[in-house]
Amino acid sequence: MSNIVWHEQAVTKSDRASLAKQKPCLVWFTGLSGSGKSTIANALEQELHRRGFHTYLLDGDNVRHGLNKDLGFTDEDRVENIRRIGEMAHLFVDAGVIVMSAFISPFAAEREMVRGLLEPDEFIEVYMNAPLEVCEGRDPKGLYLKARQGEIQNFTGIDSAYEIPRQADVALDTGTLPVEACVEQLVNYMEANGYI
Repeated sequence: MSNIVWHEQAVTKSDRASLAKQKPCLVWFTGLSGSGKSTIANALEQELHRRGFHTYLLDGDNVRHGLNKDLGFTDEDRVENIRRIGEMAHLFVDAGVIVMSAFISPFAAEREMVRGLLEPDEFIEVYMNAPLEVCEGRDPKGLYLKARQGEIQNFTGIDSAYEIPRQADVALDTGTLPVEACVEQLVNYMEANGYI
């Protein structure tokens, strides 16, 4: 790596953000499978797009179809999955975009690693607070059933740990709140903190 030198760019993140009239950031949705990460992230992106903001949604399943299709679900692969997503999200934020990222991201250390890639006010951790029994009852992809039957190994919440955020920037009670209320809470947070 000693022959690699960072090339400074004339157009800065600040320039790009000013053109878009927004404060770029990464809205990092974390929670169990079935907690509503993709649903709420998609609804938030729709609302921000409706208001004229430049956004992009990175969804866990979608990214595993391309960039991370070589990764499995061991702890090591989960860490690498989040590292790659963090680096990609960092590029989007540098481009002046508001990024929504919907990943289980079960380990606190990896979420903090991603936070560390960005400026202190560019990372918004959103904890999708839905109990395991609610997520398992929803089971939109049938994954909990497969995990309980032993067809899926290393499934978060069943035989792989999920570390609850200690101080999430926003905690959404997705076990009881409707989608619209969750989006309203997020938009209020983003307005109050100058992102939009």
